[in-house]
Amino acid sequence: MNKKTGFIHLYTGDGKGMPYSEIEAINDFLPGISLRQYGLECFIKNKPTKKDILAARFGLSEVLKIITSGGFDLVILDEACIAVYYDLFTVHELISVIKAKPETLEVVITGRYAPAELIEFADLVTEMKEVRHYYQSGVEARKGIEY
Repeated sequence: MNKKTGFIHLYTGDGKGMPYSEIEAINDFLPGISLRQYGLECFIKNKPTKKDILAARFGLSEVLKIITSGGFDLVILDEACIAVYYDLFTVHELISVIKAKPETLEVVITGRYAPAELIEFADLVTEMKEVRHYYQSGVEARKGIEY
């Protein structure tokens, strides 16, 4: 492999599980970045609805277009592991989309419950483990830190 090769990064594990501050950060501080969200406004607690599945599958088809467009150096599939975990699409469908990437594109995949097939497929795998978190002591998310 040469220095122009893009790798597939996987970040999984229980992490810290706080609000989605990256959305505010991107909108406020990084105007050159494109952000697209495909999930619905609610968190899936039980079985996903048909709307959840349709939204995720639409998102995956859009990601395929984005990945193959050649217009990006980095694509982040935030919480894609959760989508697989909730059967919104399969790990094989996700891997198929990622395989369509140009050689130089870096792809980052995040989320809890990464399936074994995705762990095997990725070039870099990092498992995050919460050891201690002040949230458990009643500290809410703090502006500028967690959101």
